[in-house]
Amino acid sequence: MKKITIIALVFGFVFSASAQEAKKWTLEECVTYALEHNISVKQSQLDVASADLDKMDAIGNLIPSLNGSASYTTNTGSSINPTTNQFENDIFSSFTTGVSSNLTLFNGLRNVRQLQRAKLSQLASQYKLEKMESDIALAVANSYLQVLLNKANLKSIKSQNEITNKQLTRTQDLVDAGTLPQGDLLEIKATNANERQQILVAENNVKISLISLAQLLLVKEYENFQIVDEGYEIISTDIANLSPQEIIQKAQQERPEVKIAEKNVELAKKDVQIAKGSYYPTLSAFFNYNTRYSDNDFLNRNFTDQLWQNDGLGYGLQLSVPIFNGLSVRTNVKRNRINFERSEYQLEQAKLDLESNVYQAYVDAKGSAEAYEAALSALESQKLAFEYATDRYEVGLTNAFDFSQSKQRLDNTKVNVNQAKYDYIFKLKVLELYFGVNPEDLKL
Repeated sequence: MKKITIIALVFGFVFSASAQEAKKWTLEECVTYALEHNISVKQSQLDVASADLDKMDAIGNLIPSLNGSASYTTNTGSSINPTTNQFENDIFSSFTTGVSSNLTLFNGLRNVRQLQRAKLSQLASQYKLEKMESDIALAVANSYLQVLLNKANLKSIKSQNEITNKQLTRTQDLVDAGTLPQGDLLEIKATNANERQQILVAENNVKISLISLAQLLLVKEYENFQIVDEGYEIISTDIANLSPQEIIQKAQQERPEVKIAEKNVELAKKDVQIAKGSYYPTLSAFFNYNTRYSDNDFLNRNFTDQLWQNDGLGYGLQLSVPIFNGLSVRTNVKRNRINFERSEYQLEQAKLDLESNVYQAYVDAKGSAEAYEAALSALESQKLAFEYATDRYEVGLTNAFDFSQSKQRLDNTKVNVNQAKYDYIFKLKVLELYFGVNPEDLKL
């Protein structure tokens, strides 16, 4: 029975390990995982939580405070008996307790505006979180596409090396038959050795890019980390077909950069109002309830009776009028006005920057699309040229060096196609984010 159990456990472990190795991440899964685990995103989430607490503090300033107090004292010598308010030269113990409440009725509306400010700050922190998520998604997409590019280059180099190996075998036969000189064989062997070296470099590039992506996602077990590297031949161009004005208008509505700047203007304006509130008097209401007990009571009342009969109330209004505070209020108002004007300029600059960035992204996407089409055309031409060079080489009308050069040009063109393709995809992802696509919805 033990042997069966051990075999089952071993089989289960092997199956589990195989399943883990078979796991391949899509771009959407990578972005979602990064948004859940990235440290910068978590810090932004803490900023949102902190803004929520600031709002709670502001609400608390609008409601009455309530505090309780109690003290037990033993007195020796000449002391005031709290139940008689007379000096007594004796040893006695006393107990006092009470509750107090305070409510600010008016302080230049600072409490009300502080709550309004807290709500604005809450929205601003949420927009900052959205921007951080967008930046992280873009970084993940870039790293993901780099892996795809390196894998595509590796696949191209291996495919070309297979052709080289076939050509090497054929050349060896022709050299052995005396049809081709020994130099042609050496040239093909040199090409094969160079390609094998390129394969090693390409494999290393794939590993490094996978590790970089895994580290960006904070995936610790990155030895078996793999991504889905198929199904990326069709490139969506829906957003790229829109006009720059349409994308800019959508970005101004959806992107957090402008929203953050707008909220900063509102926050600065609210700070000016709060600072002006210090010009006005502060009116507050208070209420106190106190009672006391002494073991030296001349009426010999018990503890409960004394607390019941010695209690008292105090309530009223308190007014504080600012007259002169070293010009601090006036200076603070001016300082906040300067910050308000600065925030308005920053909002204007944020709109200009967003428009410029969107337009640049649009131009980049259009340019990369044209570069991709040009690379495809060049690839078709190089394929025909290589086929022609191959036919001429097989009948002895060209030498191995010219054949290798033609093959090298084809290899370089395939790499250029891969680079143009994934550069175009990345530029489209940038446009999608500017267009308001949710970072978690980024797909390939």
